[in-house]
Amino acid sequence: MKRVALLPLAAAAGFGPGCGSVRAEIAPIQRVGGPRLKVSLNAYSFAKLLNDFALGRGAGMSLFALAEFCAQHNFDGFDPTGYYFPGYRARKVPEDKLVFDLKRRAFELGVGISGTGVGNNFTVADQAARAKDVEWIKQWIEVAAKLGAPVLRIFADTQMRAQTWETVSNGAQREEVEKWIADDIRACADHAAKFGVIVGVQNHGDFIKTATDLISLIKRVDSPWCGAIVDTGYFKAEDPYAEMAQAAPYAVNWQIKQSPLGVEKEAEAPTDLMRLLKIIRLSGYRGYLPIETLSPRGGRGAYDPYTVVPKFLAELRAAIEATASIAPAQAAGDAGAAEKPAARSEPAK
Repeated sequence: MKRVALLPLAAAAGFGPGCGSVRAEIAPIQRVGGPRLKVSLNAYSFAKLLNDFALGRGAGMSLFALAEFCAQHNFDGFDPTGYYFPGYRARKVPEDKLVFDLKRRAFELGVGISGTGVGNNFTVADQAARAKDVEWIKQWIEVAAKLGAPVLRIFADTQMRAQTWETVSNGAQREEVEKWIADDIRACADHAAKFGVIVGVQNHGDFIKTATDLISLIKRVDSPWCGAIVDTGYFKAEDPYAEMAQAAPYAVNWQIKQSPLGVEKEAEAPTDLMRLLKIIRLSGYRGYLPIETLSPRGGRGAYDPYTVVPKFLAELRAAIEATASIAPAQAAGDAGAAEKPAARSEPAK
C-alpha cells in the first residue's frame, strides 16, 4: 500500500512507469500559507533612460541607478531586464563581474531580484531562427542563475512590428505552431532545470490572446520549470479580468500594467486595482507583483517615469493594503463568478 501511495509522487517526479514517454498533465501551482505579496519594478518602466545609458546616447540611467531608485521608494524587488545590459543587442551576454556587482549592490540596498527577461520569436516558421533563440534563452538562463533571478521571462507571441503569428508562421495551423513553440520552450525549461531557474511565458496579445491560450501552451510544455507570467495589459478578450483570474493559478510572476486594455487606454480605462488584487489573493499567489509603466507609443504625450512610477506604486500598495483580509477560503463566495479561478483536475496518476 505504501508503494501504491507513492506512485503519484514518483510519476510527477519522472520516475514512474512510462514516464520516459508519457507526460503528466500540469496542474495549477499548489500553494500554502495564504497570499503573500511583494512589489517589484520592471526595468521597462525606465526603458528610454536605460537604453540611453546602455547605448551611449547620453547620461541615461544604469541598472545600478535603477536599483537605488527602487531602494529609495522601498520596492521589495526589481527586474533588471536583459535588454538593458551591455551587449544585449549584439547577442552578447554580460560579463560575470557586471552581473555579480549588480547582484551585490541590490543585496546591499535590500532590493530583491524578482526576475529578468529576454526577447525571442518562437512563432516564426524558420526553424534555424527559432533554434538561435533557444540558445540565446539558454545563455540567459545561466545569467539569471548568476544574478539570483528565480524567473526568466520569455515570449510565445510574435515580437515583430506589423507582424502576427499567422504571417510569420507562413500560414501554419495553430496546433502546429503551438507544438513547435512548446517544443522550443521545453528545451529551454530542461536547461533551466539544471540551473534552478523557472522559464516564465508572458502573454503579449498575439498567439496568446486569452488565458485558455496561455494555459494550453503551459500544459503542452509540461515542465515544472515552466509557468505563466500573467501580463495584466495584454489579454485580448471581452473581460480581461476573467482571463487574469483563469491564468492566476499558473502564475510564477506577473506584469502589473496601468490599464488592462493597453497603453493607449490608460486614461479612459485604468486598471481596477482592487478587483485585480482580489483576483490575485483568491488564487493564493505568493510572490512578486512587478509593475510596468509604459510611455505612449510613438512618443505621443509626456512620460516621466520618476513621476509615473511612484504614483502607480502608491496606488498598488493601497490596493494591497485594502485587500489584506482576503484569502481564498473566505473570499471565494464574494469574488464574482467571472473572477473565481476555474476548478482544475488533479494531475493524471
